[in-house]
Amino acid sequence: MTQAPPGRINVSDAVPNTKRGGDIRVTLSPRTTGCASGFGGVLWLEPGEWITEHYHPYSEEFLHVVAGELEMTLDGHPVPLGPGDSLLVPIAVRHRLVNTGTVKAHVVFHLSPLAPRPELGHVDTEQPLNPDGVNPDVGGTR
Repeated sequence: MTQAPPGRINVSDAVPNTKRGGDIRVTLSPRTTGCASGFGGVLWLEPGEWITEHYHPYSEEFLHVVAGELEMTLDGHPVPLGPGDSLLVPIAVRHRLVNTGTVKAHVVFHLSPLAPRPELGHVDTEQPLNPDGVNPDVGGTR
């Protein structure tokens, strides 16, 4: 039997986070791999679904659209996104992501640097859609 290399995580093993909407799966984080510089993963949004508005006071967010048509609102300014587009969300910029298309959207994301403590990483500016849908793999001891 071959053992997976350290730090290798399959998305099917990641716990879904539905707190802010969609299906967000953090694959690489301090808790899942012991990384120390950021965290990342993938998300899926069905047509019409959205990720509620929030911001990151310590981290930049990097997004790459694999499939679907989306609109990211940055501090109230809409930015259309499609397959192959990448977007940088600067530190402390309010953002909200909406699937404006007719197919399931797929996005890869990474945030860096890490907040000093996991609970300081996100500030909600809109009521989360599913407050109990939190992924325990986000954050954790570093």
